[in-house]
Amino acid sequence: MTGVRKGLAKVEVALRWDPSPAGTPAHDLDIVAAVYAAADPHGAPVQLVHFGSRSPDGTITLNRDSHTGQGFGFDEVMTVELHRMAADKGRVVIGVVIQDSGAGTGRGAAGAKTFAEVAGTGFRIREGYADLAQGDFAGVSGATAATVAEFTRDGSGAWSFDLRLEGFDADPEEFTRAMGGVR
Repeated sequence: MTGVRKGLAKVEVALRWDPSPAGTPAHDLDIVAAVYAAADPHGAPVQLVHFGSRSPDGTITLNRDSHTGQGFGFDEVMTVELHRMAADKGRVVIGVVIQDSGAGTGRGAAGAKTFAEVAGTGFRIREGYADLAQGDFAGVSGATAATVAEFTRDGSGAWSFDLRLEGFDADPEEFTRAMGGVR
């Protein structure tokens, strides 16, 4: 499913990629979640969750963090407990950023690797055992970062999901500022 689904409670976002070839710098892809206030859903994020940080209220957790892509299946996993978020939170945008700055040969930000230079990339978004979306980054191959999902809360408090694959040519800091903008 790639469209809107309503009434979500707890979702899992998973990311996979292949390790870099022997003798080359490791690929490090990271899942990033930006939480926006219901009163300002396209403003600055009120929470930013990624490697090395966590959600203050415990509603977003990074369960698995890989720095190399080595492992079986999905290498990095984030859980988002939408049903536990405070009523003043109205939007969550999930993105992926390549942390391997300066080592790539692509046109990306400051020479950072692009998705085209990282083999085997893919994502899966699910609630329980039901896949909401899955895909890869072929459509944004020249980007150094991308959004993959948007969760929004309606007036009744129900959360909905929309696939949002959009590439960015930005370093990680720029990406976290731009990822929640109006599309």
